[in-house]
Amino acid sequence: MLIFNFGSLSVAIGDPRFNPGSLVTSTGVTALEQRGRLFAALYLRRHLNGDWGDVTDAECRANDIFLRNGGRLLSRYRIAFDIELQIITEGDRSTTQMRLADEASSASHPFS
Repeated sequence: MLIFNFGSLSVAIGDPRFNPGSLVTSTGVTALEQRGRLFAALYLRRHLNGDWGDVTDAECRANDIFLRNGGRLLSRYRIAFDIELQIITEGDRSTTQMRLADEASSASHPFS
């Protein structure tokens, strides 16, 4: 079981298919969380369970291969008409980043 702290909220995720490593979130994700417009832990749970969300068929097949053989994992979730959440786990499983599609690739808020 993995436990993550999102601000004052602790979330347990049981039996994930892979270890996400360190979790970092972008400024945009943090802002949506603080305004109550996003509960990122729900999407993180989906990602860790191999539910890749709104990816293309090719991305889904690649994720399934990379899950078994190592490689970067990408999930996309449409959380509003104009907002897409991306969750990316590095191939070495050292880091998982949660960001909005329209943000730069740098993440700024580490969580445990």
